[in-house]
Amino acid sequence: MTIEILVPDLPESVADATIATWHKQPGDSVQRDEVLVEIETDKVVLEVPAPDDGVLEAIVEEEGATVLSKQLIAKLKAGAVAGEPTKDKAESSEASPDKRHKAALNEESNDALSPAVRRLLAEHSLEASDVKGTGVGGRITREDVDAHLANKSATPAKEEKETQVEAPTAARTEKRVPMTRLRKTVANRLLEAKNSTAMLTTFNEVNMKPIMDLRAQYKEQFEKRHDTRLGFMSFYVKAVTEALKRYPEVNASIDGDDIVYHNYFDISMAVSTPRGLVTPVLKDCDTLGFADIEKGIKDLAIKGRDGKLQVEDLMGGNFTITNGGVFGSLMSTPIINPPQAAILGMHKIQDRPMAVNGKVEILPMMYLALSYDHRLIDGRESVGFLVTIKELLEDPARLLLDV
Repeated sequence: MTIEILVPDLPESVADATIATWHKQPGDSVQRDEVLVEIETDKVVLEVPAPDDGVLEAIVEEEGATVLSKQLIAKLKAGAVAGEPTKDKAESSEASPDKRHKAALNEESNDALSPAVRRLLAEHSLEASDVKGTGVGGRITREDVDAHLANKSATPAKEEKETQVEAPTAARTEKRVPMTRLRKTVANRLLEAKNSTAMLTTFNEVNMKPIMDLRAQYKEQFEKRHDTRLGFMSFYVKAVTEALKRYPEVNASIDGDDIVYHNYFDISMAVSTPRGLVTPVLKDCDTLGFADIEKGIKDLAIKGRDGKLQVEDLMGGNFTITNGGVFGSLMSTPIINPPQAAILGMHKIQDRPMAVNGKVEILPMMYLALSYDHRLIDGRESVGFLVTIKELLEDPARLLLDV
C-alpha cells in the first residue's frame, strides 16, 4: 500500500514553507515515527515523521522547493522491505523515452550522414547525437561538425586562461550557500524595523554588585529547593515586568492608526540558534516567580538549541530582552522586533572604577540600552522606564516590596 506524505498544517501566520533536508532517499527503509524530512518555515523547522514502516518510494519535492500546507511531497510504500524494486527504481532501470528516442535518432542519423561527415565524426570520436544538425530534416553537415569542434576547442582554452589567472591565488577560496528561510525572514524584519519605525536608543548603566551578592548568598539553597540554577535573567525579567506595569506605553504596539495597550506581560527572549536568531516568548511573566522564570528560560533555550521550538513558542510577545553580554558585548544598539515598541539590550558585566560617596570604588557595572519607537514612546517614558530597571536591579528588595 502506498501512503502519501503531505506537508503538515501550517499556522495561519505562515503562508508557505521550504523543504530543508531529506533524511531518507527513495529505496531507503524507514520505521514508523522516524523523521523523513525537515521543512523550514519563517519561524521554525517542522519535522515530518514516517506514518508507518516501509520503504520511501518516491520524493516529489526536492530540497529547496517551496511547498504549501497539505501538499504532496513524497510517497511511502508501507510494509515493503529495502532492496525490493520500488516504482522509481523500476522506472529508472528501464531506458527512458528520451534516451530511447535519442538512440533511435542517432541510428537514423547515421544512415542519413554523408561519407565526409561520417569520416569527420570518426576522426574526432564524435557521435551523431553530439552534433546539432542544421541541414534539411535536421541532417548534419560538415559546417555543423566544424562549428561543434570550434566550440569544443574554445572551452578548454577559456578554462586554461582562467586557471592561469587564478593560479597565484589558488588558496583563496570562496563558499556560496543559499540563505536559509529563517535568515531571510530575520533580514527582512530587521530592514522593516529600520525603515518603518522612528527608532531611537537611550543608555544607562547599572551596578550589578547587589544582585551578584544576593545570588552568591542564596544560589545553593535556591537550587536545592527549586532544582534549577539562579541566574541573572530572572532578575532582568522581573525588573522589566515591573517597569512595564509602570510605563504601559512601552508594553503597547501600533496597529494602523490605533495604539494597542496590552494588559498582559509576554516577554520575548532573543536566543541564538544554529539556524539563526529567534525570539521565543515567556508568557504571563507577572504571574511567575524567580524559579518559574529560570525554568521557562532554560526550557526555551534547550528547545532553540535542539531545533525543537514550536510556532506557539514564538507567537506574541510585547517586549524583547536580548543579552549580548553572554558573547562579550560591552555596548550595542538593539533593533526593535516589530510590532513591539521597544527592546532592552543587556551587556557584559565588567569591573570599572566608579565614584561612590566621593571615593573611587571598583564595581561590576553593566550598560543597559533601550531601543524604542519614538512614534509611540517619548523621551520621558523611555528614560523613566530604563531608570526604573536600573533602580530595581541595584536594589532587588524593591522587587519584593513593590516600591
